[in-house]
Amino acid sequence: MAEDLFEPVETSSATMAKAEYSARDIEVLEGLEPVRHRPGMYIGGTDIQAMHHLVAEILDNSMDEAVAGYANHIDVTMNADGTVTITDNGRGIPIDEHPKYPGTSALEVILTTLHSGGKFGGGAYKVSGGLHGVGLSVVNALAERLTVEVARDKKLYRQEYARGKPLTKLEFVANCPNRRGTSITFKPDAEIFEGNNTFIPNRIYRMARSKAFLFKGVKINWNCAPELIAEGDTTPLSDELNFPNGVADFLNLQLGERGTINRTAFTGEQEMANNEGRVEWAITWPIDENGFSYSYCNTVLTPAGGTHETGFRSALLRGLKEYGDMAGYKKITNATAEDFLSDACLMLSVFITDPQFQGQTKDKLTSTKAIKLVETAVKDSFDHWLSSDVENAKALIEYVIDRAEARKKKKEEKAQARKSPTKRLRLPGKLADCSQAAAEDTEIFIVEGDSAGGSAKQGRDRVTQAILPLRGKILNVASASVERIGQNQEIKDMIEALGCGVKDDYKEDNLRYEKIIIMTDADVDGAHITSLLMTFFYQHMPKLIENGHLYIATPPLYKIVAGGKNYYALDDEEKDKILAKVTKGNTKPDISRFKGLGEMSPTQLKETTMDKNNRILLRVMIPNTSTDEGRAEDFETRRQVERLMGKDPEQRFKFIIERAKFVDNLDI
Repeated sequence: MAEDLFEPVETSSATMAKAEYSARDIEVLEGLEPVRHRPGMYIGGTDIQAMHHLVAEILDNSMDEAVAGYANHIDVTMNADGTVTITDNGRGIPIDEHPKYPGTSALEVILTTLHSGGKFGGGAYKVSGGLHGVGLSVVNALAERLTVEVARDKKLYRQEYARGKPLTKLEFVANCPNRRGTSITFKPDAEIFEGNNTFIPNRIYRMARSKAFLFKGVKINWNCAPELIAEGDTTPLSDELNFPNGVADFLNLQLGERGTINRTAFTGEQEMANNEGRVEWAITWPIDENGFSYSYCNTVLTPAGGTHETGFRSALLRGLKEYGDMAGYKKITNATAEDFLSDACLMLSVFITDPQFQGQTKDKLTSTKAIKLVETAVKDSFDHWLSSDVENAKALIEYVIDRAEARKKKKEEKAQARKSPTKRLRLPGKLADCSQAAAEDTEIFIVEGDSAGGSAKQGRDRVTQAILPLRGKILNVASASVERIGQNQEIKDMIEALGCGVKDDYKEDNLRYEKIIIMTDADVDGAHITSLLMTFFYQHMPKLIENGHLYIATPPLYKIVAGGKNYYALDDEEKDKILAKVTKGNTKPDISRFKGLGEMSPTQLKETTMDKNNRILLRVMIPNTSTDEGRAEDFETRRQVERLMGKDPEQRFKFIIERAKFVDNLDI
């Protein structure tokens, strides 16, 4: 029997020809081809949001010139032919020959080469929003056409491109004694952006306006061709954007006529220690408790927040508690950041050297130094603001104490409500519940298989973490009948464990856990199970997602042992970074790849994926349908769920065929 395993397999010549694999099969992408091949790696996708990110990349370059002190005027123009033009009066991109590329101007190198620019060495820019050297070249690669004009040394030069490749040489146009700077006109390539290359005027106008708020020293002129403004759109045809009070003006615009708890907003700006940068802020507390939060780093929006927000919130909470305790408000010590800041109207802008972001689209600031820098810069100013107006501080402290007590009362009510149903309900037998009665700070891990469930149960915090193992892949609810869904044991177990009901019967107050965390293997099967679970929650418990309860765990793929220390990597890129850091001399690190969660010891699983201090969770979100833009995104989300998970296999097949050309290393 064993010998049969080593018997040669008969193979026809036709099969051999098909299976041949040689050097000619290795494709090398050169220049900007990788960008066009996989645009999502550089701008986060090919949807309408990603397309508008191209404008942000160009505008950020002009803002970097302004922040560096070389420009004070930027023009943003939407032209009738669908192109966008962004012009600044900065130094102008260098047009002289690049020393590394004889016969080629520095301008052409920047436009056609990834990771080229003046922001790596720190000599040209002290702080900047563009750090990876890919912004302008990526825009060029994804543009149907692009024209750049540079005015330097009283001379005007021009060069034209199409889909990343130069159509002309750099040409001298004319003498221009009264002009300097860079002007870029481009139109996105409809082949890349799902057949659409039409910008939305209001979206670009708001982008330009936010940049003007973030840097007082710049004036942005906005102009839009009349035929681009749709009926009912209030976007102005022209506007001069300059705000001498910076983010304080931004706060007032967003706040409008709404009343506030505090009679004066807390606003200010402060230089950071050791010339590391500057922070500017504006925050107030609205009576209607309908807050918002906008944060920026080097004029780049960070919608997912980050370390600068952490430092700012820490300074405010610590300052409020210290002042309240000193003023005799003992109950203020029980207040949390959620009580104090979750419904505040917050604007925060920092300028720091060498910031680190999460991803190319820079959604989140990850520079750890920003926490202490911002906290130190803001704390004294907040202390002074509180002590300078006793009545103002009193109103704010009483507001926070009231919210803290209301939260405590709700927690107690939920704990009692949770205890009672638990006695009546039949909880799933394989559920390893947590011991804490209240839902606050608790979480349930939905894990793949009994093996992973066993490791998770041993590695968890038994007080706050529950484990629910699933057997294989759950039913695809998008293509199943109501009867089949009701009979599926895995789905019934989940519904019973969560306790909140489904669809119209969903009750937020009955949810037994604060976080629901999907934890599956880091492979194709695990991704499929995650997709099935997200589809279930999206279609049967959408409020659970909207209210921020659903998360995805990110277990590591690799364990690296070097120098007696253990390192864990989420993917190949992180593995390579760790190896570059820990490999010394002839020492060869030991690298092992986890085939699944069940392979990990309880200690490893806890340390890398379950420990609240070390892990990385991805929050699942759905579009906010309160805006036209959000409703459009929600419609697209529903369409894609139906397309990929619904009953029609033809749609899935078409999707796979359309995107098969982008796959070059499928891990199966």
